[in-house]
Amino acid sequence: MSEREQPIAAGLTVLSAEARALYLAVIRRDGHLPLGSDLDQTDSARDELVRIGLLIPDTDDPDVFIAADPTQLSASLSHSWQRQALELLSRAVSLPSELQELAQEFHAPKQEGGSIEYVRGKALIHQRVQQCRSSGMEEALALQPGGPRPPDVLAVMIEQDLNTLRSGTRMRTIYHASTRYHQPTRDYVARLAQAGGQYRTLDEPYTRLIVMDRRVAVIPIVDDMSLAAFIYDPAIIGYLVEEVFERCWGRALEFEGDRIVPQQVVSRLRQTIIDQMLEGTNHRVIARRLGISERTLARHIAEMRDDYKVDSLFQLGYVLGRKAQEPAD
Repeated sequence: MSEREQPIAAGLTVLSAEARALYLAVIRRDGHLPLGSDLDQTDSARDELVRIGLLIPDTDDPDVFIAADPTQLSASLSHSWQRQALELLSRAVSLPSELQELAQEFHAPKQEGGSIEYVRGKALIHQRVQQCRSSGMEEALALQPGGPRPPDVLAVMIEQDLNTLRSGTRMRTIYHASTRYHQPTRDYVARLAQAGGQYRTLDEPYTRLIVMDRRVAVIPIVDDMSLAAFIYDPAIIGYLVEEVFERCWGRALEFEGDRIVPQQVVSRLRQTIIDQMLEGTNHRVIARRLGISERTLARHIAEMRDDYKVDSLFQLGYVLGRKAQEPAD
């Protein structure tokens, strides 16, 4: 677009007063403006007339400018500026939609994060976990409360987990200490431990957690596991790994499927039972938190009564309470 085609903003005159006066003086003399003449006193006025096209160089003498016909110039510029105005109007109308994507990105929160997806139904949750696993993993972490799993479930899982380990995946899993008393679970853990899996047991209450490649974490939303959250946010996953899983892993005891339950495991499990009883937690809740049956809990309590030489649960509670108040050595 040439300078003479540049449109004039609305409300502005085409020519300044100085340029208008110079043009009138030129046409009243003879229509010629020699450079350096008495009329050529204001460079800005002359340049303004040249830019718009009211003065044009003389083809025979480049030091002389000739006045052009305003009527012809007006028709030419009017047509050109109208075309430009229509183009600008069209661009103005389409501008918001063209810049919408850029505007959304500009106003989006400036943070890196991920989504949280809620999945309802045990079958769908299991299917989604399997999809994540089948995509290939380098690391799988799991907190598995609730005590021993049914033998038929373990039989289905074992080949899948062995294949996962053979593919090079590092697997670390934490079970409740009660799984050490369950022969099918011991057999399951023994085979996987030989293939490279790492297992530990923890006698204190904890919640379920699965982390795959530290890119997706799965946590329960309701107790019956019918609703779960699949977390894809790196910051939240990092927190769950370091502050939840790794802390539990550090407190847990190694488990390779041994038939004999280490005394340390028994002692820690019973200490947790004692702590829960002193807090006033009922037996059903204690059993559920520790992943053991109420019958197994009753057996531990009966053995503790024998250890403390008391006949009733009330006496055991009294002795445990006194013992908890004794100063440490």
